[in-house]
Amino acid sequence: MLLPLLGAAAALLVGRHPRVQRAVSIAVLAGVVGVSVALLLIADAEGAAAVAVGDWPVPVAIMLVVDRLSALMLVVASTVGLGVLVFAVGQGTADGDEETPLSIFHPTFLVLMAGVSYAFLAGDLFNLYVGFEVLLTSSYVLLTLGGSAPRIRAGITYVVVSLLSSLLFLASIALIYAATGTVNLAQLAIRLPELPDGTQLMLQAMLLIAFGIKAAVFPLSAWLPDSYPTAPAPVTAVFAGLLTKVGVYAIIRTQTLLFPGGALDDVLMWAALATMLVGILGAVAQSDVRRILSFTLVSHIGYMVFGIALATTAGLAGAIFYVVHHIAIQTTLFLVAGLIERRGGTTSTARLGGLATASPVLAVLFFVPAMNLAGIPPFSGFIGKVGLLDAGIAVGGWQVYVLVGGAVVTSLLTLLAMSRVWTRAFWRPPTQAASADTAAAAARDAGPDDGAEDDPAGGEEPAEEPLPEGLAGGATSTTTARRTGRRGAWQRHVAVATAAPAGGEGQPTGGANGSRPSTRPLPAVMMAATTTMVLLTVGLTVIAGPLYGMTTRSAGDLRERTPYIEAVYGAEVGG
Repeated sequence: MLLPLLGAAAALLVGRHPRVQRAVSIAVLAGVVGVSVALLLIADAEGAAAVAVGDWPVPVAIMLVVDRLSALMLVVASTVGLGVLVFAVGQGTADGDEETPLSIFHPTFLVLMAGVSYAFLAGDLFNLYVGFEVLLTSSYVLLTLGGSAPRIRAGITYVVVSLLSSLLFLASIALIYAATGTVNLAQLAIRLPELPDGTQLMLQAMLLIAFGIKAAVFPLSAWLPDSYPTAPAPVTAVFAGLLTKVGVYAIIRTQTLLFPGGALDDVLMWAALATMLVGILGAVAQSDVRRILSFTLVSHIGYMVFGIALATTAGLAGAIFYVVHHIAIQTTLFLVAGLIERRGGTTSTARLGGLATASPVLAVLFFVPAMNLAGIPPFSGFIGKVGLLDAGIAVGGWQVYVLVGGAVVTSLLTLLAMSRVWTRAFWRPPTQAASADTAAAAARDAGPDDGAEDDPAGGEEPAEEPLPEGLAGGATSTTTARRTGRRGAWQRHVAVATAAPAGGEGQPTGGANGSRPSTRPLPAVMMAATTTMVLLTVGLTVIAGPLYGMTTRSAGDLRERTPYIEAVYGAEVGG
């Protein structure tokens, strides 16, 4: 927690020196990765540990608690955060941020990582709320970088939904404190069972709704697909990888520690099924790579909720394993989407084509995590899904079997969605992409003047669609669309990218119709960061056995509850 906060202060002080700022940010996050790995090794070998901030006595003290679950989440979060930061540095350098530095990005990114770490380590509900607010406040800034109209609109939706969930969470904390006299998680685990069943159910439901919004669990997930795709590629990647998973972590922690009775497990099962199916059906209906990935993000949250709802050691182990897998996979795929946009000039599959020929390496970088997301063996996605399905079959019951069937259908539809991106953006010749886009434009022009602004390829046609731009300032390309005439015809005006002062490799040379991908090589640092992330996702398959063993031990601790409670009350506080 302290490293990224101090690093954010240092990065802000050296904001006029971009190279120094980048070096500070990368060094700080590398240090966080090292500390997180050390905490994971200690927690796995010696069990949970706690620190009382300010040396106050329990339960008055602000407790920071690390166990196998929180340490594992810290390692994964800091690792993907470092990968995204390196990608962002490469993008900013390629687009010339030395000329127009946006010095606020690096401090804000580090504060976001501090908030994520704080949420994973918080030992009481109020400081869990504080961790959420720190990361959310940072995310508001990152989401609206550039100040374009689509980003501002998406930012407004995101802020409103986030504030609503935060208010609900804060109200839940107030009611829990009124009922029990504490917000310390370990003490609540002892006191909550003494409350009437109705009171427990109400408090549990309020927390689940608040965390369900943050985790994008259906029907509380409608905000996500419209918010994430508008942000720059590195921002979208870290949002997709981490922010919803903090909400999933909060559900796991509170469900197992505070409400182990399983009163709402049936509700969670139906929510998991709806999240999987509605999310993946939305993905299949899209034609934009980022929107497809946003809907698959929502859909696969359902797998995690499925494992939580089973409330068994095997189910929780599968859920934790899938959280780790999904953080890495979604982050990687959104980084690849950023490279696709730079290479092809757009992320619309209706306008893309020929990328496999234009950039074979980029094709491999997409294909591997895409198949992993779909659960093709022997990747970690397959292992995680099989673990969850085995846990469900072991529990039995018609409701679980329906959920198992829904999980299988979701996996098949994920494969369909990823295959459509592959065939349209990578395999299809660029001339066919141009012809398809021209035909779609003609169909729009000939259509009735009914006020519709829908893209017939599957997604909404935005009033302003940003093309690749430097995250930290510099040269940008913007496509704007204006609706004119009685028949509602669209006239597209393309502003050609200005030359990046620092060598803007990867700027698209093709037009909006995607007739010709860029022939310039993608920036080496961005490619290296993305390749490393792809190798990380493959590495999860290599270490799947030890990793699944750790998640099983973590699930056992969660089910037992005593290791967490003993870590807090056995901590050396007050001298």
